[in-house]
Amino acid sequence: MPDTVASALGRPAVDSAASHDAGDDTPLLRIQEVADLVGLTPRSIRYYEEIGLLEPAARSEGAYRLYDADDVARLRFIKGLRDDAGFSLAEIGQLLEDETARAANRVRFRASRRPAERRAVLLDGMARIDRQVATLRAKIARLQAMIDAADERRDHLEGHLRGLTTEARTGTSDRGGDQSGGAGR
Repeated sequence: MPDTVASALGRPAVDSAASHDAGDDTPLLRIQEVADLVGLTPRSIRYYEEIGLLEPAARSEGAYRLYDADDVARLRFIKGLRDDAGFSLAEIGQLLEDETARAANRVRFRASRRPAERRAVLLDGMARIDRQVATLRAKIARLQAMIDAADERRDHLEGHLRGLTTEARTGTSDRGGDQSGGAGR
């Protein structure tokens, strides 16, 4: 997962390519157990699978989805990006895809001794990071615009409050002003 995004949300970065090892003692959970643990509905989890954000670690003999600790961490990360940071599922998918590719690039880079291939891996990694930064900057810009609009509304109300304070001091009322009751703007 994007280290910068994961750490910004207080969540550990998780290798999305990790899969459940048959010799692993970690208990596998069914979808309802995971939903209760993470605070999502089973339908949301199934939907995340349908759109490629998650793949269950395993399936039971009865074809029930089974999830491991990595799946739970990934779902918490997805939920945090969606709920806490306001990312769209498409943005989350792109961030997760870039992180999966980044992990694969790391392996490719270490395995290769050919300068041309290593260069291509590095350029791909840089392009993916640039895309992540652009996504995060766009999110910041949208949030800043919302903050600016809220500040303008507050300034407007402060203007009304100053007007009332002046009226109270002078004992006058501005009858020619806005009679619409725009204080709730």
